Amino acid sequence: MDANVPPVPDERSGLLGFLAQQRRVLRHAAHGLTEEQLRATPTVSALSIGGLLKHVAFTERGWLDRVAGRPDPRTNPEYDRQFELGDADTLESLLADLDAAAAETEATVAAVDDLGQAVPAPANHPAFAPDVAAWSVRWVLLHLIEDLARHAGQADIIRESIDGARAEELLAAAEGWPASSSVTPWRPRDRPWDSGLGAKHQPAPGVPLGTV
Repeated sequence: MDANVPPVPDERSGLLGFLAQQRRVLRHAAHGLTEEQLRATPTVSALSIGGLLKHVAFTERGWLDRVAGRPDPRTNPEYDRQFELGDADTLESLLADLDAAAAETEATVAAVDDLGQAVPAPANHPAFAPDVAAWSVRWVLLHLIEDLARHAGQADIIRESIDGARAEELLAAAEGWPASSSVTPWRPRDRPWDSGLGAKHQPAPGVPLGTV
């Protein structure tokens, strides 16, 4: 069940388990989207769910490149366009890329003997404290969990702005939960109050948002 991480036997499993859970939660925000909705920016932000999926895979690879001692990810020509969707980007391709990044993380971390291993910090970067020469692999994984959780929350807000779907009903649909008195799994449906992507959706009178 993606609502909670199962019990973990050790620190490494716990860090990787919570990171994997946040990836899955972000995936659920994209559950059932059309290709048009994947690109929708229904809030005042320029963010789309597709852009968030692309960004988190790119960012995770960048941090694990640091762990593995590969070239600085800021030299990647895609660095400044990591939130932008190209014509070839689809929901299927973005989810596949996220899965690939996850597998790369698992392999890189498996090759690390000590989670306290130093990961050099970039010099002269305004986002990082100038007196920090290195982080640890442990710190990097905790940071990625934090970053993914933040973007998963953004995706929840964007998704609800698109079609009113809430995180719990998307989770229930993705995991195949039976309908119950507490949650009804999301399903595609026409909402009479939808007035197009980017509009502020209002429920029909007396109908709670996300329950019809």
